[in-house]
Amino acid sequence: MEKTFNPSAIEQAMYSHWEDKGYFSPTGKGDGYCIAIPPPNVTGSLHMGHAFQQTIMDTLIRYQRMQGKNTLWQVGTDHAGIATQMVVERKIAAEEDKTRHDYGRDAFIDKIWEWKEHSGGTIGKQMRRLGNSIDWSRERFTMDEGMSKAVQEVFVRLYQDDLIYRGKRLVNWDPKLHTAISDLEVENKDKKGHMWHFRYPLADGATTKDGKDYIVVATTRPETMLGDTGVAVNPNDERYQHLIGKHIVLPIVDRTIPIVADDHADMEKGTGCVKITPAHDFNDNEVGKRHQLPMINIFDQDAAVLARAEVYDVNGEPNDAYSNELPAAYAGLDRFEARTKIVAEFEQLGLLDEVKDHELTIPYGDRSGVVIEPLLTDQWYVRVEPLAKPAIEAVEKGDIEFVPKQYENMYFSWMRDIQDWCISRQLWWGHRIPAWYDADGKVYVGRSEEEVREQNGLGADVALTQDDDVLDTWFSSALWTFSTLGWPEKTEDLATFHPTDVLVTGFDIIFFWVARMIMMTMHFNKDENGKAQVPFKKVYVTGLIRDEHGDKMSKSKGNVIDPLDMIDGISLEDLLQKRTGNMMQPKLAEKIAKATRKEFPDGIEAHGTDALRFTLTALASTGRDINWDMKRLEGYRNFTNKLWNASRYVLMNTEEHDCGANGGDMVLSLADRWIIGQFQQTVKTVHQAFASFRFDLASQALYEFTWNQFCDWYLELTKPVLFKGNDAEQRGTRHTLVNILESLLRLMHPIMPYITETIWQRVAPLTGNFSEGDSIMMQSFPQIDQQLVDQQAIDDLEWVKQFIIAVRNIRGEMDIAPSKPLPVLLKQVSADNQRRLDQNQQFISALAKLESIDVLADDEQGPASATSVIGDMSLLIPMAGLIDKDAEIARLNKAIDKLSGDVKRTEGKLANKNFVSKAPAAVIDKERAKLDDAKSQLEKLKLQKQSIEAL
Repeated sequence: MEKTFNPSAIEQAMYSHWEDKGYFSPTGKGDGYCIAIPPPNVTGSLHMGHAFQQTIMDTLIRYQRMQGKNTLWQVGTDHAGIATQMVVERKIAAEEDKTRHDYGRDAFIDKIWEWKEHSGGTIGKQMRRLGNSIDWSRERFTMDEGMSKAVQEVFVRLYQDDLIYRGKRLVNWDPKLHTAISDLEVENKDKKGHMWHFRYPLADGATTKDGKDYIVVATTRPETMLGDTGVAVNPNDERYQHLIGKHIVLPIVDRTIPIVADDHADMEKGTGCVKITPAHDFNDNEVGKRHQLPMINIFDQDAAVLARAEVYDVNGEPNDAYSNELPAAYAGLDRFEARTKIVAEFEQLGLLDEVKDHELTIPYGDRSGVVIEPLLTDQWYVRVEPLAKPAIEAVEKGDIEFVPKQYENMYFSWMRDIQDWCISRQLWWGHRIPAWYDADGKVYVGRSEEEVREQNGLGADVALTQDDDVLDTWFSSALWTFSTLGWPEKTEDLATFHPTDVLVTGFDIIFFWVARMIMMTMHFNKDENGKAQVPFKKVYVTGLIRDEHGDKMSKSKGNVIDPLDMIDGISLEDLLQKRTGNMMQPKLAEKIAKATRKEFPDGIEAHGTDALRFTLTALASTGRDINWDMKRLEGYRNFTNKLWNASRYVLMNTEEHDCGANGGDMVLSLADRWIIGQFQQTVKTVHQAFASFRFDLASQALYEFTWNQFCDWYLELTKPVLFKGNDAEQRGTRHTLVNILESLLRLMHPIMPYITETIWQRVAPLTGNFSEGDSIMMQSFPQIDQQLVDQQAIDDLEWVKQFIIAVRNIRGEMDIAPSKPLPVLLKQVSADNQRRLDQNQQFISALAKLESIDVLADDEQGPASATSVIGDMSLLIPMAGLIDKDAEIARLNKAIDKLSGDVKRTEGKLANKNFVSKAPAAVIDKERAKLDDAKSQLEKLKLQKQSIEAL
């Protein structure tokens, strides 16, 4: 083996070899085990969230594959309707100065497919760099032929079951993209704004309790008052109870609208009177439904004021309760221009009561960057309440289990108050809705126009036009677990791999995706007994990866770290270009550049895939958010180097030697028997951790065993045997070395695939269980064998370790050179201690570097010594001649003085009120930790000094 582990030299070639050999494909043997990957957007690239979740999924797949399961990690990408359409629209605008309308619908969609073939595979290539053991031959795309067939089938059946309908409802409308968008595509931003207080005149001579002929309403969106159809007051508000049922005359439009009693009006907020605009506010829409208030739409698709309003009843049907006339002066004005003009007119009319500064939360389209407008539009909806009931029961009964369990509460809260799902989007890229209209607007739903004509007896003389809308991207991804396996056909894959076993996803899409998958899957998939089939048995919910300060990673903050940069490394220059290259705000770019230079003065070093994966699993606790830590990554890169160097030691002492693979006498040392038992305990811990999705505990157990027990102790304990033992002893230790290392590599493989495969190829032949062309991933995962746990050997070796540590600690405290042989005296030595001493003196003397070990009588005092206690036994090292007492005291005094000064300075800083009031909390915490550490070190030095003074 090379002297140092070089991930970049092996990873990509090894992955290609694995893929070419077909190791990632289902074996066809054993029980089926399947994970369906949350499909990343076809426009996307790998980010930390992907790396985190995919590492967990690959770890599970590799673990189950090695357990003998018939594993399938089903992969694919999502067509990402809005994102993909925008990418291609920008491309043709930049390269050809054209819009999609210049192309026309069919030609533009051809252009998207062309882009997808050439540029849509970026994330797949990046996923390979993570070592994902995916069966790429089964890769699916939510717009491929099979998926389209499934989507079409689901839509038609839901329509036939009266679970899909078309209606005029309020949606999040993007005035730039001209489409409805989901709540998940809305980005709420805090902004400084205003609250306008308007006077609404009371009708029919009514007055307030204090004699005013008007009431005051407060609004942050003055322009929407053109669509007001009511004013709400709280039924318990004594100020306005006498006005409930009376009316106001809406200024500017001269519309008479009622005052209604509703709990939505907060008596403590504003004036207690709330204007109700059912067509342009989601809360107002609910109030409107409760009081049968008409809905008046005042905006077009660009969010500009209509020349004539559209008036509807609460069911979205045209209504003549109010006139559709709007003031001509506002026709065609953008909503924000209309706002300015309305405020000015209220002021001119003497109806502007006051204007207050106000903190606002404003919804923006995450793709378009414009303010979202609640708008009444004709959309297709899924009636979800009937679908939600069995989906709730599946989780209540335990057919589906959330990990951590508390996320079930989030699921239930959404599902028990579920609203119908808007599934249509006004885009060109997506699954076009399989609905056709005749000249009278009658709708026909079917799998094709031919089917529609045949089933409804429509001849060629009846003109039909297909609906222009496409389906929400979440609609096709809701079918993901079963459509990717061939549904609606009854395929062998469906029978083998569905339900899938685990879904790994983020808490932010439990409703948008997880819940919808459960509803859709249970409605369309039944087992042989007719019972609804769930899409997965467990949902492992991951946290959000944040930066080291706990902030969300975002391009605007300049704190995004590309997982591939941590694998391959990146120069500071390239990192700065990546973070600030396309920024339009010079000040922000400079701020980000400054922070980047401070955090990564030399860029980011290469760490390799294994170190990144191990870090991600080590951080995978059950908390919601995870703060990224570059120091942990560096530490785990050191861990891979530690494993590499340990393996080189094993190979140097076993290759070309008899390791007992072909029999022969073997004697196992105490260290051999101890490490075998410790390994079994580690195997048990790792299995338990995987079963409970505690990947952090699995990583911790692997790290502890590998670094502390195998590398730091066992390898050292083998040296006396390898250098001085007889043939049987050496054969026993070599046999243990190669077999423990080979088993450890298999135990670590699911998390660290590359380094384990590389070393295993060299070590496995020494065990005698190896065939040319084998891969570690096709081997069995270590299983627990309690018969291999020699508890006495574990207890005895732990005693030996304590003995050696005690001597080493005294050396460190007394500043005695590690190479100097020491005499040791023992007191209160029990029969068990004596046995351990007799059996292991060779180990102890060699590793603790001792010249002699003598046992004192219980009543014997012994010379002046440094002392340590091991259970009831005392270990003494006589100090005479070992140290220069005066010189050591002088050294300690100097160190004590320095630390005392540090303590005094830090205490002074923390006592400074000016510093404490201005410094960030993190800085103060750091200073306090520094003070505690200095005080602890100072106490230890003082105790050492007392010990030496007593000699």
